Amino acid sequence: MSSHGKQILQAVTLILEAEHSVEVKEQTLCILANIADGNTAKEILMTNDDMLQKIKYYMGHSNVKLQLAATFCVSNLIWNEEDVQAVVSSDCSPKGQHSSGSQERQDKLREMGFVDILHKLTQASDPNLCDRAKTAMQQYLA
Repeated sequence: MSSHGKQILQAVTLILEAEHSVEVKEQTLCILANIADGNTAKEILMTNDDMLQKIKYYMGHSNVKLQLAATFCVSNLIWNEEDVQAVVSSDCSPKGQHSSGSQERQDKLREMGFVDILHKLTQASDPNLCDRAKTAMQQYLA
C-alpha cells in the first residue's frame, strides 16, 4: 500500500462513484475492508476524508449488503490485533487497551459521525448487520 496506495484508492473511488451494480460496489467495499486491515493502509485511508465519507454514505445505504461491507471497513479501521499486541508488549498495559494509533482513528471517526451510524445499525432488522455493528461498537468501548 505504501507504494501504490493512492492509485488503488483512486480506482476504488471511481467504482464507488460510478453507476455499478450493488454486487460490484459490495465487492469494492470488501476490497477496501481488506485494505483497511493493514497499518500503512489505515494511515492512508484515515487521511482521505473523501473515502471516509463514501464509507459513511454506504453505511447508511438502503441496501443491506452495502451497509454490511461498509461497516466491515469501519471495524477494520478502528481495530487491529497488532494495536493490542503493541501496547501489551511495550508497557504491559492490560489487553484490550488501544494504541494511540487506533485511538486517534476512533476519535476521528467518532467526530465524523460514524459512531452514531453504528449505534443506529445495532437496531437493524438484518441480523448480520446488527451483529457487525454491535461488534464495531464493542471495539469502541474496549
